[in-house]
Amino acid sequence: MNNLSEPGLVDSDGKVITNTTKIKILEVAIELFSKNGFSGSSIRDITKEVGIKESSLYKHFKNKDEILETIFVNFQLETEKLLPPMELLDKIAESMSLKEFLERGTENFLSHIDHIMIQRVYRIMYIEIFRNPMAMEIYRDGIMEKTVDCLELVFRKMIEQGKMKDIHPRIMATEYQYSSISLILEYNMLLNEGKSTKEVMEKIKRHVEFFADLAKVS
Repeated sequence: MNNLSEPGLVDSDGKVITNTTKIKILEVAIELFSKNGFSGSSIRDITKEVGIKESSLYKHFKNKDEILETIFVNFQLETEKLLPPMELLDKIAESMSLKEFLERGTENFLSHIDHIMIQRVYRIMYIEIFRNPMAMEIYRDGIMEKTVDCLELVFRKMIEQGKMKDIHPRIMATEYQYSSISLILEYNMLLNEGKSTKEVMEKIKRHVEFFADLAKVS
């Protein structure tokens, strides 16, 4: 979803999309939904921007809800790529210091969110989170809980290896992720407003350093 013309974009049923008009519909819908919200954007608005008749859109999507579902399906796939495979967690915990692990995770997330399409879908998710169950699921279960699960496992392994203080790994993971996501939200808001992210980037850096210093074994 970094570039909606790239291979691998899928339908809501998981089939790879190859039709360029269908991809264009998704691109335009993402732009409009991120600016005006799902409710504030009509099929007519979308087809006007794409340059097709309204009837032509229904050859690709049943309705506006299916367009949004397809956007969220692909966004969910993108967010899942942010977490390392479970089978690599042992190796990661062994090969990295706590600070290196946290820095790498932050770099990956910032790289992910620096793409314009991803920024727009985050805005859609924030707008729709209390209305659309899938938006809530992606945020609560994908971005928050699965990340906390991953952090907990790595922290637990690092505690066993003597790289971290023996502090409850689930609580540590929760504290770290919930603080991080508020800084990422601030970063995304500044990108949306076209403002400098220098100050929040410094906050993110200090956050990682503070946590790593707090948890390291003396």
